[in-house]
Amino acid sequence: MIYDFNKIEEKWQKYWADNQTFKAENQSEKPKYYVLDMFPYPSGAGLHVGHPLGYIASDIYARYKRHQGFNVLHPQGYDSFGLPAEQYAIQTGQHPAVTTADNIKTYRRQLDQIGFSFDWSREVRTSDPSYYKWTQWVFIQLFNSWFNNDNDKAEDISTLVTIFEAEGNATVNAVCDDNIEPFTAAEWKAYTSKEQQEILLQYRLTYLAETEVNWCPGLGTVLANDEIVNGVSERGGHSVVRKKMTQWSMRISAYAERLLQGLDKIDWTDSLKESQRNWIGKSVGASVTFNVKENDAVIDVFTTRPDTVFGVSFMTLAPEHDLVSKITTAEQKADVDAYILATAKRSERDRMADVKTISGAFTGAYAEHPFSKEPIPIWIGDYVLAGYGTGAVMSVPCGDQRDYAFAKHFNIPIINIFEGADISEEAFTDKNKTIIANSDFLNGMNYKKATKRAIFELEKIGYGEGKTNYRLRDAVFSRQRYWGEPFPVYYVDGMPQMIDAAHLPIKLPEVEKYLPTETGEPPLGNATVWAWDTDKNEVVSNDLIDNETIHPLELNTMPGWAGSSWYFNRYMDSTNTEEFASKEAMDYWKDVDLYIGGSEHATGHLLYSRFWQKFLFDKGVVPVDEFAKKLINQGMILGTSAFVRRLDGFKYEKGKFGSPGYMSGAYDVKSNILVSENRANDQEFLKELIVKYKPETENALKSYDKIIESLDEFKIELRQGIHADVAFVNSSDELDTEAFKNWREEYKDSEFIYEENGTFKVGREVEKMSKSKYNVVNPDNIVSDYGADSLRLYEMFLGPLEQYKPWNTAGITGVHNFLKKLWKLYVDDNGLKVTETAATKDNLKTLHKTIKKVQEDIENFSFNTSVSTFMIAVNELTTQKCTSKEILKPLLVLLSPYAPHIAEELWNQLGNSESISTAEFPEFDASHLVESSKNYPISFNGKMRFTLELPMDMSKEDIEKTVLAHEKTKEQLGDRTPKKVIVVPGKIVNIVG
Repeated sequence: MIYDFNKIEEKWQKYWADNQTFKAENQSEKPKYYVLDMFPYPSGAGLHVGHPLGYIASDIYARYKRHQGFNVLHPQGYDSFGLPAEQYAIQTGQHPAVTTADNIKTYRRQLDQIGFSFDWSREVRTSDPSYYKWTQWVFIQLFNSWFNNDNDKAEDISTLVTIFEAEGNATVNAVCDDNIEPFTAAEWKAYTSKEQQEILLQYRLTYLAETEVNWCPGLGTVLANDEIVNGVSERGGHSVVRKKMTQWSMRISAYAERLLQGLDKIDWTDSLKESQRNWIGKSVGASVTFNVKENDAVIDVFTTRPDTVFGVSFMTLAPEHDLVSKITTAEQKADVDAYILATAKRSERDRMADVKTISGAFTGAYAEHPFSKEPIPIWIGDYVLAGYGTGAVMSVPCGDQRDYAFAKHFNIPIINIFEGADISEEAFTDKNKTIIANSDFLNGMNYKKATKRAIFELEKIGYGEGKTNYRLRDAVFSRQRYWGEPFPVYYVDGMPQMIDAAHLPIKLPEVEKYLPTETGEPPLGNATVWAWDTDKNEVVSNDLIDNETIHPLELNTMPGWAGSSWYFNRYMDSTNTEEFASKEAMDYWKDVDLYIGGSEHATGHLLYSRFWQKFLFDKGVVPVDEFAKKLINQGMILGTSAFVRRLDGFKYEKGKFGSPGYMSGAYDVKSNILVSENRANDQEFLKELIVKYKPETENALKSYDKIIESLDEFKIELRQGIHADVAFVNSSDELDTEAFKNWREEYKDSEFIYEENGTFKVGREVEKMSKSKYNVVNPDNIVSDYGADSLRLYEMFLGPLEQYKPWNTAGITGVHNFLKKLWKLYVDDNGLKVTETAATKDNLKTLHKTIKKVQEDIENFSFNTSVSTFMIAVNELTTQKCTSKEILKPLLVLLSPYAPHIAEELWNQLGNSESISTAEFPEFDASHLVESSKNYPISFNGKMRFTLELPMDMSKEDIEKTVLAHEKTKEQLGDRTPKKVIVVPGKIVNIVG
């Protein structure tokens, strides 16, 4: 009976689906365990072999916990709102919902064929109205809440109104907008409804505000910082500029301290925690106020070094700071405007990362020092960000290297306030060795004393106070896209109003075009039925807006992270139509026990999700304030890309050189160098190539012979390598050049310089597996050729889960052969060969050392070493000719989390009617690893002559008697009497004499 893996896998996948084998119950006497993967965006390309890595790991753990008797929740769904579907809609006119549904079918088929134990009855899709109804509901809760610093939690906005009505806002301690005007209870009551709404917007946890945003003209939308890479959009590589727009924002800054403190109670990777700590960026210092001379404006700054206040040589504002236009003098306006325009083309991340470029512009205005009253020039510089702190810094070049470089560049005088410090070449930045000088009342003090005194004096004169600051900024929550969650918002007299939760979901309207309107409005501006009737509580035609009860709806949609910020809670009760999720379900599951996903989400999804979870906890919706106890970041399976190298301005044909062409050889990809391996000794060819290809190099070369003496010395600089589809390359790195020419229109006339044997070699480089790099390997092909169990084992065998490792299809044959060998351990040509024969001592030893190692490996997420352990066990049992059911039955349970299909099939053939997933995990018995006997080396005068197996518990005296009585000992001694017998129990016996 052969191992027909295709038939076996299809059979058991159908069985699991038909019997809902992995469906979890919301109430059980078993302990709960919730295993979750970061759900995928269903792209048109489908899965490649790199995608399942984390899913396989989580599936192994989920299956293992089931074997241990846990009620396991292991759901899956789709983060199905996304820009690619919208871009496809723009190109083709096909509705994104249609594209997304088609893509999901592909993903589901691929996920099913790999044998994951997902509970598909709980599937969610963020683009499904039944799902985003609750995303809209969460938004409404945020809008109707404020953050009370006194209680350190979110509260209903009605409690804030009650305070305003009773005593105004003088005593309110809230996270809110800056510079809110104080008012009394009487004034509050006298305000119009619109004025009250405007004030409340300054306190709400989600609010409308004019904000500096990353605007991407190419995509027609605002991007979050984590959606920008190297100054361009992550999706499509489009340019990004900074501009001000009225946007919805989330007041995540209210939770900055709680987000920091919460990291101490969750078992997440240290590197990910550190990323979040840095992103939140807590700083302790002081706020300082500087008056602007000849102007009624003031500049507030935050500094961690108030001890250096007398060292301020200039002020620097962010180019986009509101004050810039108000204080810039007429003489400086042209320079300032030009600088602002140039800065708008750079992303915040670029500006933060670029520490070498020094640029700025003088506004012509001056600030007044709070103590000395001396004038301080005010500059603008792109290293200051409007969204961080106050968007202004007091620049102390003697104590800050960036300020120092700025001052030197623009010839700004530098004040030295550090006793004994040499600042002729660089700033003095060692605060622990600081002794303050030239600073009035701070003279002679160290850093700590001077800081306290400076804050005291600032507070005394009303020009500052001690303060804790955070780098974390409120999150922009608007996107100018079609394919996203609609806001449950309509506008009356320009003020946002929430649609009652009873009327959710507000579904996406049909539009003729998915691009922004001709007047620059977002795509929803193209909708003809997109107004809210407050009388009928329904969406109606825009033509009716002139009616008193008809109002315009919000045209923006929510960002991609909205639906992913709470989906883990929805899985607990995914079909509930009446509420977010039932209290009973959430009280049972509480949180995710194990979350597996990529570290690239550290400051995006993972931070936003923690924020939403803490908010929902404050509101009593969820039972815990951290959503995932343990998080593991899986590494990445890398692709092995193929490159062809184009010779710049070169074509080789019948001994003549023209343009363009490609040359075979091995490549140093990073430096764009080609080295011809097989033609390095063809001197005439190389001389001609060098002359024709790079005539200008002739003067630089002393001798062609010297250049071509060795392979290392013959190098030709080329243009950047061109990716070739790995489908055109065989296992010997040889390119099918005809397929390459037919692949793309621009390659059809290409000419190639081949090796002497007529082949064309590609260069290889290990890099991220990606459709854009043409190096993806489709799991469909692997499953078809080797089986899903082989794929699962191989991905784990490649290396530690958290590491990056290259894919090599040729390597999968090893684990496939292992599965065939495993099959033969149970089955031969006549069928099942497992017997009721009692297990031998060696059988039990092999089994129990395997149980011990596999259990330790799974608990430590060291899945790669488990695969090696299985291979060793099967080899040993094969050598032992083991057919004992006592051994082979528990071995299948050990293997089933890794290779569930073959385990299910053999389990069934052993006579079991239930799925192997219900079987208990084997218990380790250490007694089987304890050696009961020892094979002693018997030596004569230090030379070993034979071995003798004796019980481990035999006494020293009995060992000596037994050895001396042995026939081989007598042969060695003859008539001689030994002088001495040395016995080391458990080790050796040496007979002297």
